[in-house]
Amino acid sequence: MSKKTRSFMPMTTSAVALLGTQIAQARRERVWTAAELAERLDVTPYTVARIERGVPTVAIGLVFEAAALVGVPLFSATEAELPQLVDAARHRLALLPARVWAPDLDIDDNF
Repeated sequence: MSKKTRSFMPMTTSAVALLGTQIAQARRERVWTAAELAERLDVTPYTVARIERGVPTVAIGLVFEAAALVGVPLFSATEAELPQLVDAARHRLALLPARVWAPDLDIDDNF
């Protein structure tokens, strides 16, 4: 079976590329090699290279972990603010319906 290729929206690829570039910049400012960051992440240097190039198929948890390790802020919030933002988002989510259904379309075919 051949591997299925996936296309991503330009906004997605730009956002991943920006985050990867920020991670690469912060790593270099800390004077860490890619191998050192890879060791801290428990991945290969190849995976770090993919993160820093902005490859959108790298697991989001690894990308966020790399960002946290090198000090790149996520969601424009400090580490202390993130739990509060999560709680607020979960509270808002709890107010919304648990399931969403597509609306029934009432087709008027009486010409």
